[in-house]
Amino acid sequence: MTLANILFILVIASGLATLGMLFAGLVSMARNTAQTAEGGKRSNKFMWWRVRLQLLTIVLIVLWWMAQGRS
Repeated sequence: MTLANILFILVIASGLATLGMLFAGLVSMARNTAQTAEGGKRSNKFMWWRVRLQLLTIVLIVLWWMAQGRS
């Protein structure tokens, strides 16, 4: 198994984790109909995790692209 294959699997996993966090945040916002402060904090926490996972996914995509030797 080459480095490019391992990075591709990690890209897929981090992309799915990002998608899962997006849906978790959407469900959290939908359940917070009373607009409580606790619900807002939870929603913000989900948003920051999603942003971090997106950054990880982008970094992994760049590394995967570089590992394939394409320019």
